Amino acid sequence: MGETGLVRAGLQGALGLMFPPQCISCGAPTASDFGLCAACWRETPFVTGLVCDRCGTPLPGEDEGRAEYCDDCLTIARPWDRGRAALLYKDNGRKIVLALKHGDRMDLARPAGEWLWRAARPILAPGMLVAPVPLHWTRLFRRKYNQSALLSKSIARLAGLEHCPDLLIRTRRTHSQDGRDREARFANLSGALSVAPRHRGLVTGRAVLLVDDVMTSGATFAVAADACLASGAASVSVATLARVAKDA
Repeated sequence: MGETGLVRAGLQGALGLMFPPQCISCGAPTASDFGLCAACWRETPFVTGLVCDRCGTPLPGEDEGRAEYCDDCLTIARPWDRGRAALLYKDNGRKIVLALKHGDRMDLARPAGEWLWRAARPILAPGMLVAPVPLHWTRLFRRKYNQSALLSKSIARLAGLEHCPDLLIRTRRTHSQDGRDREARFANLSGALSVAPRHRGLVTGRAVLLVDDVMTSGATFAVAADACLASGAASVSVATLARVAKDA
């Protein structure tokens, strides 16, 4: 190791003593930065095993290497092809999502982005264009950042794919989806998203991966996917940090 390397290692060691790694959820000591302690790891509902190939919700049974679908994706027309989720939206999974979304915990985007990238790897393809579900400009101005864009940036970087953080725009401000049933969610978002005119050529003939923080009914992804397909996308897949699952 050269002199520069020795100096860097010494500085890192000193920083480690002054600021030891802490759990991103509870603050307890951990072995490495941007990680979970053992207790929080056990309480975090990571999605594993057999999942619906279209929305990422967990399914009973063993993964036998073929695409399986949940009841919703068998009965509801989905404009996208494939989907994955990293967490279930409950327990510590919900806590992490809310901290990233409303708690100014932008530091959570790094580990959350890695979890989502690992979950999404089966549906990633060379040449894919990665884009987040957008916020309306008034909400972005108030929040200062789009948590979905932080996640999509991480996935694109880790996968070596092109990232377009402003691919989609909200043409009108929508009301919160909280407390709405499936039909009301779709009605609330109808026509609210479109591909930014300056990026329409970027979408044509491309496979697109849309990224969001939470998926409930799939209404947001459906409207976003429709917008991409209307602008000439070859296909659309979706990835969400957390999935609301009825039976979870």
